[in-house]
Amino acid sequence: MRKIASFNVNGINARLPRLIEWLEKFQPDILCLQELKSDDARFPQEEIEKTGYYCLYHGQKAYNGVAILSKEQPKLIRTSLPDDPDPTQSRYIEAAIDNLTVSSLYLPNGNPLNSSKYDYKLAWFKAFLAHARSLWQQEKSVILAGDYNVVPSFDIKDIRNAAALADNALLAPDSLFYWRQLLAMGWTDSLRVRHPSEPLYSFWDYQAQSWPRDDGMRIDHILLTPDLADGLTDSGVDRQMRGQEKASDHAPVWIEIDDKK
Repeated sequence: MRKIASFNVNGINARLPRLIEWLEKFQPDILCLQELKSDDARFPQEEIEKTGYYCLYHGQKAYNGVAILSKEQPKLIRTSLPDDPDPTQSRYIEAAIDNLTVSSLYLPNGNPLNSSKYDYKLAWFKAFLAHARSLWQQEKSVILAGDYNVVPSFDIKDIRNAAALADNALLAPDSLFYWRQLLAMGWTDSLRVRHPSEPLYSFWDYQAQSWPRDDGMRIDHILLTPDLADGLTDSGVDRQMRGQEKASDHAPVWIEIDDKK
């Protein structure tokens, strides 16, 4: 049995004490991190390694940044997508860990609509789709984990107040179209398949008392190939992390898999 988690930490050095506490308590076998907001020189590798984790990271000063932490030594595969529309932005890292291929991704937000930022989101999403298809065709055991900046539906099970996000890139038709293409390819949405109807959120904005009012949305996802989905035993969101002092505006999402079935 293995635990795999994904967490948009929103500044790894600002959240480091909470992150270390969570690693020691939750003990995931693999953790994918996004939005490090740190260049490689300032990544707290020594502090994290003391908790028993190897680190692979692809940082960027003040923005973006992704990492993979693992109890088993990971082997780096790549730090950008093939045909990445802007390789200067650190949004993707992929590694081999035992029998798994694991990616940590931070898909662009894309707001405002009808802007260069939205065009970039769609271009990045298209490149990611192409790479996801390539991984699928290799018939490997693959985990695609991260902050997708896409709400899967307008339903309350995925977002408390969809009307407030009218004309927002997180719910834009193109964003949902690309998300559904991933699922149509055969990838399993590991959180939703275990919790088909209950409200499940992973992000609560710092503004407008979103956390106390539970005005959240689900934009952090862990997608699985069929062999791993067959071994999925549980999944969820560790909401308590969002309620802590100096918390990220995201909470970790996690899965448990028996990939030896």
